[in-house]
Amino acid sequence: MILAVWLPFLVPLLAVPVARRVAPRLAPRTAACLLLAGGVTLALCSTVTLLVVVASGVLQFGPMASLAGLPASWLNGYAWLTVPVGWVATPLLVAGTARLVWVAARQTREVRTARAEAGPVTGELAVRPDEHPYAYALPGGRRERHRIVVSSGMLRALQPAEREALFAHERAHLTGRHHHFLRLSRLMQILHPGLRGLHEPLVYALERWADESAADAVGDRRLAARAVGRAALVAKAFEGPAPRPGTALGVTSGPVPRRVAALLAGPGEDHEGRPTRSSVPAWLMLAAALAVTAYSAEHAVIDLDATIRIAQYVHGLR
Repeated sequence: MILAVWLPFLVPLLAVPVARRVAPRLAPRTAACLLLAGGVTLALCSTVTLLVVVASGVLQFGPMASLAGLPASWLNGYAWLTVPVGWVATPLLVAGTARLVWVAARQTREVRTARAEAGPVTGELAVRPDEHPYAYALPGGRRERHRIVVSSGMLRALQPAEREALFAHERAHLTGRHHHFLRLSRLMQILHPGLRGLHEPLVYALERWADESAADAVGDRRLAARAVGRAALVAKAFEGPAPRPGTALGVTSGPVPRRVAALLAGPGEDHEGRPTRSSVPAWLMLAAALAVTAYSAEHAVIDLDATIRIAQYVHGLR
C-alpha cells in the first residue's frame, strides 16, 4: 500500500507538463475536454488516496480502532509511518474540504450577483451602461436563461459586423457550457495544487473553441480575428479587470495575440488540431500517467479494506 499511496500525489507533477504539451496539438474542443477530464481524474484519485491515508492514521488511535473492531496495533509493520502521516493528512483533508465548499459557494454567489446586476431577463443581450469595455457569457439558472452581458463602452468600440462576431463568441461559451469547465478547473486545483498548471491551457482551449465557433457563425475568420483583437485592445486601455464573475469567460480572456494568429492562419494552416509524430510519446505518457494514478488509488482502497478485514478477523478469533 505504501507505493500505491504516494503515486496519486506524485504523478500529477509529471502528467501536467505532458498534458500542456499535448493540448496545443489537438482541436480546441478536444483539448478542453481532455484537460478537464484528465485534471478531474487526477484530482479525484489523489483525494481518494488522501482519505486512505487519513483512515490508516486515524484508525491507529485506540478509541477509533476499538469502534472499528480492530486491535490496538493492527498495522504493526507500517505504524511508524502511517500514524504520523495520517495525523498530518487529517487537517489537510479538513482544510481542503472547507476551502472547496467555500470556493464553490463563492462561485455561486458571484454568478447570482451578476445576474441581479444584469437586470430582468428581456432577451439574450444585457447591456450595461458602463464606459469600461467588456463582454462576457453569463450562465443562467434553473429558471433563468443564459445571457450575454456587454457594456455600452464595448458596443461603441466595435463596428456592427464585429459586434455580431463578439456575440457569436459569447454565445459559443454558453452553448458549450464553458462555465462548468472553468468552475471544475478551480475546484480541482484545491484538491491537488499541482493541477494549477492545467488552468491556463484550459482557458486558452475554451477561448479557441469559442473563436472557431464565432468564425463559423459569421463566415469570416478575419472578421472574427478583428473583433477579438479590437475588443482586447480597447479593454486593455482601461485599468483594472473587467467586472465579471470568476467562472464567466469573456472575449478578452487568454493569450489574445496567439488566438488572433490562429484565426488568421486558417484551418489546417497552423499546428493546432494536427497531431504529429512528436506528440505520440507525450500521448502515451499521459495515458500511462492517468492509468497508473487510477490503478494506484483503487489498489490503495482495496489494500486498506483487505488489511482491515484481516485484522478484524484475527482480532475476533482471539
